[in-house]
Amino acid sequence: MPVYPSLTHALAEALVDVLWFVEGCEDEQIDPDDAVTVLEGVAHLVTQLSSDQRSEFIDLLSSMAAEEADPSRLAFLENFPEGFGFSEDDS
Repeated sequence: MPVYPSLTHALAEALVDVLWFVEGCEDEQIDPDDAVTVLEGVAHLVTQLSSDQRSEFIDLLSSMAAEEADPSRLAFLENFPEGFGFSEDDS
């Protein structure tokens, strides 16, 4: 079981895991409208973060990507900022 350096890091990992799961589900596993609602809700939440919080989150995503061995999860991590409505330029 991994030990995270902070609660923020642990929660970021959990959030990414949930969103990666939701995005990868087939229509038979989760209602597509429900999946969109979840993804849009998180996108709205992360765009409401302060500049410092967005920067911290992007840094965490980069750290997570640097340690990721699964190519599909790595791609998800690398595309997360753009896919969820912010980028390093926003910070």
